[in-house]
Amino acid sequence: MSTHSTDVTARIARLFVYPVKSCAGVEVTESVLTASGLDLDRAWMVVDSQGEFVSQRELPRMALIRPQLKHLDVVLRAPGMLALHLSIDTVEEPVRVRGWDDEVPAFDMGAVAAQWFTDFLGRPLRLVRFDPDHRRLSSLQWTGGIEAPNQFSDGYPLLVASEASLAEVNRRLAARGEPAVGIERFRPNIVLADVEAHDEDRLADMHIDTGGGEAVLRTVKPCARCPIPDVDPATAATGTAVRDTLQTYRADARLDGAVTFGMNAIVLQGDGLTLRVGQVARAGWQFD
Repeated sequence: MSTHSTDVTARIARLFVYPVKSCAGVEVTESVLTASGLDLDRAWMVVDSQGEFVSQRELPRMALIRPQLKHLDVVLRAPGMLALHLSIDTVEEPVRVRGWDDEVPAFDMGAVAAQWFTDFLGRPLRLVRFDPDHRRLSSLQWTGGIEAPNQFSDGYPLLVASEASLAEVNRRLAARGEPAVGIERFRPNIVLADVEAHDEDRLADMHIDTGGGEAVLRTVKPCARCPIPDVDPATAATGTAVRDTLQTYRADARLDGAVTFGMNAIVLQGDGLTLRVGQVARAGWQFD
């Protein structure tokens, strides 16, 4: 990968952590960066009775489960449910679970959590915590051979998008007579300001001065989009407008024509540093 000498100066506008895979995100003003992404991002996952992960794709009501990060626990709230408190440092028995093509070790979170998810989502489910001793790596093909660990993310430690990219989607939605959507639909970890629409597609390594050292992030793969951006995070209602709109201008040849929005990224440097809203990210441009 090469870069032009031209510099891009972006700013971190928003940060999101998704403690439970496919549930609502938590917007934060700062988050500790780890090799596997933002701290506690996709640390938990909901699985069915066979240990297969479930998501908003088949259970859109998961969008209504809203986590809150506390000092020692994560609190989950959902309409009509009492709050569920998950201790960050407590797990129960080890289990094996599947997410996409990976079978990984995890820890079951116990009967109370299982009943809570079962009651709210209407089918037998359990909650599991990723085993931090396991190294689940991003695709070496896309990372260029760099080992990038993940927890329960779809495949990469971070997802980067931009305010301008969202504005472009909303401009096109409006032209089709459709209402605007929020960035939450696209489930990014880092939202950049001060760049043009879809500039994140071609940024080279992003260097971020955190005040405690330099973090370096590399975008490695466009994010192919499933139906989840068409799930309304406020109501869990589903539609097709977002995907239909993206289909008109975001078919990506790098992924055989799949519709993409945002870029998956890995952490080259900065494990243990803190990312904050307002920090500046400097980068060059990728070119072939």
